[in-house]
Amino acid sequence: MALATEKLLQKLLEITRENLNSAEQLKKQPVDSLNWKQAPESWSALECIEHLNRYGDFYIPEITNKIKTTKYKRSENFKSNWLGKYFSKSVSYNEDLNKMKTFKSMNPLNSELDIETLNKFINQQHQIIELLNKSKNVNLDKTKTSISISTIIKLRLGDTFRVLIYHNERHIKQAEKTIEGASRKQ
Repeated sequence: MALATEKLLQKLLEITRENLNSAEQLKKQPVDSLNWKQAPESWSALECIEHLNRYGDFYIPEITNKIKTTKYKRSENFKSNWLGKYFSKSVSYNEDLNKMKTFKSMNPLNSELDIETLNKFINQQHQIIELLNKSKNVNLDKTKTSISISTIIKLRLGDTFRVLIYHNERHIKQAEKTIEGASRKQ
């Protein structure tokens, strides 16, 4: 089913702004709370954010490059394909968060993290907002990006945005729940 490009971009902008606001709220927390863990093998709020920063380090330059170099002009509608639907659904937030294995390079477990982790994430959200605005003049179907797990597999730009932003939302919510747990324990 095709979705109006403008509607998709608007929804993704809204989610990104919510993620940004949540990160700003997390910055108000003490660093001890941000580093608190439910269990040794679980992530702290800052580890959730660092995980997102690592993906942002891949996707932001990738998307920037594809928007700059695409020859495909804007289309009225965006149509996801089965692969884009699969990836965006698998990383989307839902209340019954399904545990997923993460790649070793993307796993921040036991990292030394501080407020700079949140500052970096906030900066990345501003970059994503800028990219969403720039992508209004680009065909989100025909412009394709590599994905972090394989440069061979390509996703439509609209799907890449969905995967990146839904994944950010998922782990922002996880970070917020971790902070709630930290405040109950202190």
